Amino acid sequence: MGNAPKLRFEGFTDAWEKRKWSDTVDISTDMVDPKTGLYDNLPHVAPGNIESFTGRLYDNVKLVKDENLISGKFRFTAGDIIYGKINPQLGKYVYAAFSGLTSADAYVLNAKNGVDQKYLYAVIQTQDFFDYSVSVSKRSGMPKINRDELNAYSFLAPSEEEQARIGRFLIGLDSLITLHQRKGDALTRAKTFYLQNLFPQDGEKEPRLRLEGFTDSWNPYTLGDLYTERNERGNETLQILTVSIHTGVSDGALEEDELGKSVRRSEDKTLYKHVYAGDLIFNMMRAWQGAIGVAKSEGMISPAYISAIPDERVYPPFMNYLLRRKEIISQINNLSYGVTDFRKRLYWDSFIKVKCSLPSVEEQKCITDVFEQLDTLITRQEHRIKALKTLKKFMLQNMFPQEG
Repeated sequence: MGNAPKLRFEGFTDAWEKRKWSDTVDISTDMVDPKTGLYDNLPHVAPGNIESFTGRLYDNVKLVKDENLISGKFRFTAGDIIYGKINPQLGKYVYAAFSGLTSADAYVLNAKNGVDQKYLYAVIQTQDFFDYSVSVSKRSGMPKINRDELNAYSFLAPSEEEQARIGRFLIGLDSLITLHQRKGDALTRAKTFYLQNLFPQDGEKEPRLRLEGFTDSWNPYTLGDLYTERNERGNETLQILTVSIHTGVSDGALEEDELGKSVRRSEDKTLYKHVYAGDLIFNMMRAWQGAIGVAKSEGMISPAYISAIPDERVYPPFMNYLLRRKEIISQINNLSYGVTDFRKRLYWDSFIKVKCSLPSVEEQKCITDVFEQLDTLITRQEHRIKALKTLKKFMLQNMFPQEG
């Protein structure tokens, strides 16, 4: 086993030493009765409230008085570590920012005897600890790591000063990830708000929110009023386009099957269809879940897809947003044929019956600009979050000594 990591903060050169969990970690036995009323206004945190491998809490944490708790719970305070002992492979851990009670399915941990608390939290997130916790929890019934198994674990640690630097750095990365996650969530909420308010609600003729300068009425149509089916064979020189329930139209080597799983496309392209930029495309098997969108470029599509040509009343990119709204998807769902969900199909004769309302092309363009700008911002946040998570993973791999 190596005695130093690949990456270290400047100024630290001392060898790392093996430390025993049993000597350096206190596993709380402070269990209390939640029925006494003394803890009613404290939050109750269970493993189900913790996001796997991130240390973040979901927004479903409730107060003790609202949980109808009947069995003993462990008390924790700000700065304690909560670690889920059931199914360790789920990676349930959190560095508490407040006081409360936690489930008996979790341990409350505190470092001692020369181990920094934030460093201990980092140790729990290492691959070595994960592999150990999973290996010892494999038993019949529910996988669980018990106190004796935790106490048998050993880990390497540097000086307390270096531990503190490592712990603070990784906690800081977590805070940065959380900050960007919140920004991303706020942008997603904004998009949801505008999807609800820049389009007419069911039974309404006008949207509740209008962009400045637009007052004309929205006109009701069916998609059959606005589109004609395109039936033109593709050719081998064209890129293949697919439609995802998550991202709309894109190009790539995979497409979704009826269960939403990615599968490789057939090599036989003789029945593929030619499409052009602005065409509306939908997957007959997945349209009821939102597999519908507008082509940004020329290409060809699977025979399982249908393409449609818009008329002059349509600004094509606008339909990316209008037709993926839950009100429209609900119509598509109701118009799709099939005995079960996974056998449903949206055929052309049903597609043309879908009802919608459109404003002027100019207003369509302005509304589309709003959503495209939001999508750009959301994508940037997703990239930042992904980059920070990749950085954290790299640091966890390289700021601790590896086996061998």
